[in-house]
Amino acid sequence: MERHEEVLIALRQIIRAIDIHSRQLNKETGLTGPQLVLMKAIQELGQVTIRQLSIHTNMSQATATTILDRLEKRGFVSRVRSEVDKRKVHAHLTENGEKAMEQAPRLLQDSFISRFQGLEHWEQSLLLSSVQRVSSMMNAENIDAAPMLEVQSLTDPLLTNANS
Repeated sequence: MERHEEVLIALRQIIRAIDIHSRQLNKETGLTGPQLVLMKAIQELGQVTIRQLSIHTNMSQATATTILDRLEKRGFVSRVRSEVDKRKVHAHLTENGEKAMEQAPRLLQDSFISRFQGLEHWEQSLLLSSVQRVSSMMNAENIDAAPMLEVQSLTDPLLTNANS
């Protein structure tokens, strides 16, 4: 097997691992990775605006808003207009949202982060450089992507909105 084939196989394995974890997460919780990431951010930041959420999670505001709409319909999140500045809307976890977060399994990226941080600094730099080079070779460096490990369908409206 040639080296380029080995690299492509490794990339497919990574994509497949993300997909399997995402499906398992959705099956266990009924929530997607991005939904859990936003809920976790709300839990960590407390009273937070959509703009702050999008910055904290590296999502576009349109994507964060779409996800929040879905979470609000399911009763996990509520949005409340600021008493201080009526132009601002803050997202809050509901009681159901808090319960969902207590029962939610660890996100794949959390496991990755702890293992990555366990590497020597030079290994981290080498991996980062290599992955960035692969991204560049695939002309993917300008694709909007958040640091969450989630595979989305090409027909998923969130993927379409991510570049808005």
